[in-house]
Amino acid sequence: MNIVKEQIDVLNALVKVRISKEDYEPNVQKTLADYKKKARIDGFRPGKVPSGLIQKMYGKQAMLEEVNKLLSESVTKFLSDQKIHILGDPLPSEKEQAIIDWENQTEFEFAFDLGLAPEFELNLSKKDKLNFYDITPAAKVTETYLDSYLRRYGSFATCDVVEDGNESLTGNFVELNEDGTVKDSGIVTDNSVIYLEFMKDEKLKKEVIGLKIGDTLTFNLRKAYPNDVELASILHMKKEEVASIDSDFLLTINSISRFQKAILNQELFDKVFGEGEIKSEEEFKEKIQVEIKHNLQRESEYKFRMDVKEALLLKADFKLPEAFLKRWIFSINEGKFTLDQIDADFPKFMSDLRWQLMQNKAIKEHDLKISDEELIEFAKYITRMQFEQYGLHNVPDENIDNYAKESLKRPEEKKRMMEKLYEDKVIDYVKTLITVEDKVISSEDFDKLMEDNNEQ
Repeated sequence: MNIVKEQIDVLNALVKVRISKEDYEPNVQKTLADYKKKARIDGFRPGKVPSGLIQKMYGKQAMLEEVNKLLSESVTKFLSDQKIHILGDPLPSEKEQAIIDWENQTEFEFAFDLGLAPEFELNLSKKDKLNFYDITPAAKVTETYLDSYLRRYGSFATCDVVEDGNESLTGNFVELNEDGTVKDSGIVTDNSVIYLEFMKDEKLKKEVIGLKIGDTLTFNLRKAYPNDVELASILHMKKEEVASIDSDFLLTINSISRFQKAILNQELFDKVFGEGEIKSEEEFKEKIQVEIKHNLQRESEYKFRMDVKEALLLKADFKLPEAFLKRWIFSINEGKFTLDQIDADFPKFMSDLRWQLMQNKAIKEHDLKISDEELIEFAKYITRMQFEQYGLHNVPDENIDNYAKESLKRPEEKKRMMEKLYEDKVIDYVKTLITVEDKVISSEDFDKLMEDNNEQ
């Protein structure tokens, strides 16, 4: 077997592999001998099938499998031994690969195009400056957080009449014809629920004020709830089944419920943060301030991460084998995307690839590593954050530990955590190379800054 590399340019190369019969034949014969032992063919005792018949039946298949295995292993080893860093995977050469006659050839030549990873430097110094924002929360932020807790732990109470349009109505729906008569084989539901707060028909919202249990109301359900997901939920149907619905419906009200926010008292404090942890309204608001500060810190870190990425990408003037990469994307997706679709998304792919290459360079050159302790602590942090998103602030540490360990058993989830931790390591490393300036900013101005960035 012979493997050679031909350099086309700094970003593209060609690998040629020549495989002779002597390279694969010994393993082919081993495979056929194994087939002979196991073959079950009418007219022959087990293990007594003639070798010639085994060769005729399985010879080409065994040769094809062995050549492909040998080809894959040899190319992989060659790239590793020669320290050739490629992007994507080797692709059969469009120009150099000859057609192979598997029926008659015994020697084979293969040619693969390679996209080579470029050489580059990060080129960062203290002359490069980035802001790290110290966000000062506005008063309305505290009010919003407080209101969120009061709503999250609020409840519905039954009432007799619609008073302010924030109630929910439970009742039966009947689909109508254009003339107001009941539609034959039309839609009929029992105990459907509509939330007046989310109704889009403002005129209808005013008309429901004063309605009581047992009253009826005729209205266009599509106009009131134009979202297919909401409409499907109301009618107890699937989303795809309601797309063409645009009829009037008759609603008969069976019950009325009014949402009431939770009361700011000890019962709420215990539900949110655990029994006895918070003993006064003042302590509760102080705890909310800590939560706000923590969340704003995360937003600052996210913004800084994006700014680092943007700054590095601006400096990333190295070239990439674009034509090869487009071919590779098309190949691995097996025709799921057209070349035009790939072209449309290619700039984002290139940006992500450049960022990944820069991360890999920093990780390798500065031997950045993640310890098992760091990984488990991060998994526990992610787990606790997920619980807190649902308002569960007092989950026992033992439960957090168990959930975290289970999440690390899922390969994709573990991979995502590793990628995030490595990115954090790279960001921390970049901080040592550049000048980071702390800048105080109000939450309103920070939100505006983020909006402007998203619009760009």
